Amino acid sequence: MMIVITFHQSKYQNFKTYYIHFVCRDLTNAFPELISYRRMLKLMQDVLIPLCSYLTHRQARPTGIAFVDSSKLQVCHNLRIFKHHVFKGTEKRGKGKMGWFYGFKLHLFINDQGGIISVKVTMANVDDRKPVSEMIDELWGCLYRGKDYISGPLQREFTDKGVTLITGIKNMKPKMMKLWKRFIIETVLLN
Repeated sequence: MMIVITFHQSKYQNFKTYYIHFVCRDLTNAFPELISYRRMLKLMQDVLIPLCSYLTHRQARPTGIAFVDSSKLQVCHNLRIFKHHVFKGTEKRGKGKMGWFYGFKLHLFINDQGGIISVKVTMANVDDRKPVSEMIDELWGCLYRGKDYISGPLQREFTDKGVTLITGIKNMKPKMMKLWKRFIIETVLLN
């Protein structure tokens, strides 16, 4: 799990280069019993649940201002879907803001300080609005959301829990959602 976490904090673009050229060469003291790259790929699918548990343990408290967004966790390129075997059977094809992809979706609630309030990983074909209901337990105040999260029943559920939903509209000037607030969620999702 530590190798996967440090990969996301490194400058490397793909895991294979990171594992072969960095971990196997420079981190042999930290990980004396390294396994082959192929075996590492097999074991990576078992890391997802403990990684989510770790994120849940490290979650921040709501501050009254929260943001919700999702990001794709692409497993492989669309042309390689039928050759891909690492997460076989657990990932699905879905459509994100940037087109079709194969893998999972990461759903995040963060506070105005960039701390993660709630996190959920779903298959790529799951509608963005579905996991939101399960993630709002301790939420209060204002929730800034994208157009992906507009839904009548969802609006009523949030209102019943005392959460004010704020959505930016494309053809109007954003009155309540300033650029720096949007920047917070994008920064968390890109890092």
